Amino acid sequence: MPASPDAQAVPADAPVVPTWSAADASDLYRVAKWSDEHFGVSPTGGVTVGPEAALGKGVELLSIVRGLEERGVGSPVLLRFANILDDRLADLHKAFADAIESNNYQGSFCAAYPIKVNQQHQVVEEVSRSGRRFGFGVEVGSKPELLAVLAMTAAHPEQLIICNGFKDSRYIRTVVLAHKLGRRIIPVIENLGELELLLRHAEEHDVVPVLGVRVKLACSGSGRWQRSAGDRSKFGLNADELLQLVDTLRGRGLLDSLQLLHCHAGSQLQDVRALKEIVTEISHVYAELSRAGAPMRYLDVGGGLGVDYTGARTSDASSMNYSLEEFANHVVYRVGAVCDSEGFAHPTIVTECGRAMTAYSSVLVFNVLGASGPMAIAARASVDEARAFIEENKDDPPQPMLDLLMTHETAHTGEDSVLLECFHDAVEARSVIHGLYSLGYLPVRARAIADRLFWATCVKIGQRAAGDLFPADDATHLEELLCETYFCNLSVFQSLPDCWAIDQLFPIMPIHRLNEEPTVRAILADITCDSDGAVTRFPGENEPRTNLPVHPLRDDEPYYIGVFLVGAYQETLGDLHNLFGDTHAVHVRVDGQRWTIEDLVKGDSVREVLTYMQHDPAQFVRAMQRDCEGAVQRGELSVAESRDILRFYDEGISGYTYLEGE
Repeated sequence: MPASPDAQAVPADAPVVPTWSAADASDLYRVAKWSDEHFGVSPTGGVTVGPEAALGKGVELLSIVRGLEERGVGSPVLLRFANILDDRLADLHKAFADAIESNNYQGSFCAAYPIKVNQQHQVVEEVSRSGRRFGFGVEVGSKPELLAVLAMTAAHPEQLIICNGFKDSRYIRTVVLAHKLGRRIIPVIENLGELELLLRHAEEHDVVPVLGVRVKLACSGSGRWQRSAGDRSKFGLNADELLQLVDTLRGRGLLDSLQLLHCHAGSQLQDVRALKEIVTEISHVYAELSRAGAPMRYLDVGGGLGVDYTGARTSDASSMNYSLEEFANHVVYRVGAVCDSEGFAHPTIVTECGRAMTAYSSVLVFNVLGASGPMAIAARASVDEARAFIEENKDDPPQPMLDLLMTHETAHTGEDSVLLECFHDAVEARSVIHGLYSLGYLPVRARAIADRLFWATCVKIGQRAAGDLFPADDATHLEELLCETYFCNLSVFQSLPDCWAIDQLFPIMPIHRLNEEPTVRAILADITCDSDGAVTRFPGENEPRTNLPVHPLRDDEPYYIGVFLVGAYQETLGDLHNLFGDTHAVHVRVDGQRWTIEDLVKGDSVREVLTYMQHDPAQFVRAMQRDCEGAVQRGELSVAESRDILRFYDEGISGYTYLEGE
């Protein structure tokens, strides 16, 4: 058929227009939705990081990873970005400053960083240092945390320290003595017993304390931690106990000491409606205490400001249906409105939103060790082998093998309209073959041949089926069948405990090759000996995905994946499953398109994790020395072999707990 006279001839040497770009990858992994502009994707296909990464001014993560490898720091590695921490604090300060101005609020704002969120020294130091420019403080919830913060803030006694958690006599006495040191420290009474201890130690050391009280609210929070508020909450005084506290202080002539009211709605408050109810109720309690004669100055609404891990902007447990600006505006407006209606001065609003402060600042990067799944099996499929087996059994050929062979051929050569039928036929034939094998009617060779044919058929169907060719259930079934397992050099239990324990979703994506289309779907398995050591849920458009789009592995090139927004809780909650310890942690500062290392903390060695478990590595070495020498004396080992074993053992004891290259 002759070409149309309007048709444009395509030159033979015309450049091939790529069908995939880095922008497509950015959309696929929803980077703009969860990154808050701290991360981006470069035109060359690398994930970038930095204060202006979304504007194309960041540093590629891969360049940092390779630079660390040159310095002897391999994967897995936790990257902490000081710039992002600084930006998060600045954003929090600005959001409340804008809300205060727009609502004509007459009080001020102070964020207190709860160090339980991430107690690593470098993180606490950076948050404390960066927060001082805004007058931010810190919050502690235990005696060890208090002792650490007292030392870390020695040069800045004006920095606010709020003391929460259960308190024994030593804890409270330390608070009273810190007051005498000139510290701006406020113990929050969690039960009436703590009040008696505080009053006793204050009298003993001739101190007039400034104190706060936590109250149990009638309304509850939302999400996973909704029980942090409400009648059944773990901490705080109920209404009757609150009145007893006021009466006790008034009777001692110390009602002027009560200056802070505290509540906590729970971490990751994802629904803005719960926030409004909580702030309204605590504001009314604040007014009641003021009416009772307490010179209230601070209203601490606790934590709760969420992080949108999925970028979905919903009330899902891993998301949030409001912005930082909305959070600040709702808190400021409602506190101000209640105080105005009751005729009391506007207090200093305090928040303890540690998750929102630190989550964005850390990225876990690990390398993929290998893959397992249908692709490798399908690659070994042989039609000739299947036909040969059928010929060998021509007197009684297994019908499901014949069916599978025919289905395989149709999947390769048939029309698109028959692909769904082919898929159903292949699943049924394989099921029958497995049944015959389990009953002893087919040898293992037949099952292996059938498995290879089945996977080759499914792979071909998956390559050909597109769009809405399959009903949703069948498309999901096929996708799940074709999902690969990528084995990754990490421990989920150590580095992503919330992923395992509470099904927390984190943004996860390859950090390079993003200008190539990711044609493989995979789950991520860690290197622990536990079936739960895997990531099988990922953020999706409307609901979680059951697999992650990734690229085919190459023999000559390492493949790196990053888990983002892991700066809150993940390091402090990790455990030593299989004795995999802390990863390397590197503190990086990004300046334009340059990066510098501010601190490098090597991950746990085998010697260190053995010591944590009360083992004696030196004794282990001596035991191996005796064992090797005995083998030499018996002629079972040469001296050189004995020396090699001991050298390898000693290097292993001193080495990284994770897998290392040669």
